[in-house]
Amino acid sequence: MASTSAPTVKNRIDGYFEITKRGSTFSGEVRGGVVTFVAMAYIVILNPIILSGGTDIDGNTLGFAQLSAVTALTAGVMTILFGVIARLPFAFAAGLGINSFLAFSVVGQVTWQEAMGLVVINGLLIVLLAATGLRRLIFEAVPIQLKIAITVGIGLFIAFIGFVNAGLVTSTGQSSPPVGLGTDGSVATLPTIVFVLTLLLTGVLVARKVKGALLIGILVGTVIALIAEALFPVGASNGGENPGGWSLSVPALPSQIFSVPDLSLIGQFNFGSFERIGVLAALMLVFTLVFTNFFDAMGTMTGLSKEAGVADEKGNFPRLKSALIVEGVGAVAGGAASASSNTVFIESGAGIGEGARTGFANLITGVLFVLAMFLTPLTSIVPSEVASAALVIVGTLMMSQIRDIEWSEFSIALPVFLTVTVMPLTYSIANGIGAGFIAWVVLRSLSGKARGISPLLWVVAVGFLIYFARGPIEALLG
Repeated sequence: MASTSAPTVKNRIDGYFEITKRGSTFSGEVRGGVVTFVAMAYIVILNPIILSGGTDIDGNTLGFAQLSAVTALTAGVMTILFGVIARLPFAFAAGLGINSFLAFSVVGQVTWQEAMGLVVINGLLIVLLAATGLRRLIFEAVPIQLKIAITVGIGLFIAFIGFVNAGLVTSTGQSSPPVGLGTDGSVATLPTIVFVLTLLLTGVLVARKVKGALLIGILVGTVIALIAEALFPVGASNGGENPGGWSLSVPALPSQIFSVPDLSLIGQFNFGSFERIGVLAALMLVFTLVFTNFFDAMGTMTGLSKEAGVADEKGNFPRLKSALIVEGVGAVAGGAASASSNTVFIESGAGIGEGARTGFANLITGVLFVLAMFLTPLTSIVPSEVASAALVIVGTLMMSQIRDIEWSEFSIALPVFLTVTVMPLTYSIANGIGAGFIAWVVLRSLSGKARGISPLLWVVAVGFLIYFARGPIEALLG
């Protein structure tokens, strides 16, 4: 009986996730899921660093250990949920744009519990937009040229994140030039050298079409980092105090492997912000959260679906409505757990580059995140400099779609160019999408092509104008 039941279960899993149908294999999905987790594991450390650094209006802060636990738990649960429902290889975790906005802008006006309540409201609104079909209509109203531009822009953004996290590109602290190469123009720091070696090694493996190239590159890079730090210890950068140090975690074998997760932050949210700062001011904060969440996720899913080969000629992908609803649930879950809004992560592209094509890869990634709650010390072994090499490789692969853009038509070329460049230069997917949308409706309409513009795109463009002017509007509201 065992010999006949095992293939049946495997076939059912294959049929549900469409593994064979999408030209994938179980081994490819597993490798992809592992690579996605490795590329994203830094969030278990980085999200607590960001959120614990914010002091709310009552002088309270969130604990690092608790944040690490809820960050891993929420990422794991939402990644698995999305994989099972949407059946796509898009992993979830706390969005970096929103967590920074919460820590350094929102909690200066409200308490942490009230800030997370705003995140929950943001998520509920996104779920409502998705459930009513409005979010899908907006998604489908985006022209294919802008969808391609979003993919290319995200590729450039991913690569830029990799360069910054690896210390190859750093802030100069000056108005001109604002960024520079390495430390004082030198890339001779140990972490950056490890990044370069990992990047070149992985690049060679990808060029030679070696299966598991990204995973092999990450594993070998981690071993190199462990040996290098053991022989030539440089320690942590400590926020720039030690420029030659490792940015997030020092590669070293941990003194302990297991730790008991503290989940006491779950349920610590309320809606008192409306009473504390007033309805209009609170609504402006919610508006900012919704716009950032909505279009960051839309852009990321557009890029990842094209990279995974599951998007059609219009840039749409299977079970789009379900995917959009679950993404909104991620914001609700993140706020309810005090982990910040959870959304699709662009680092999922690393797993897609490794072969992931279905939601089965998400099961692997999600389980690893859940285990990370208990294995937090182990997640710090892989330095961000090593994971950054995979991001640059993925960015390169996504950038290749630039060949499909119609550069000969300037009313298309400029909006596309703004979308691609504004994303990395402002460190925001939503900003790039907004610049592209506004430029598209203005240039296309004044070039005699207004009939081809969806009315919804006009509405969204106006919304982005309000989004970009939210600072003066908030000041006006007091």
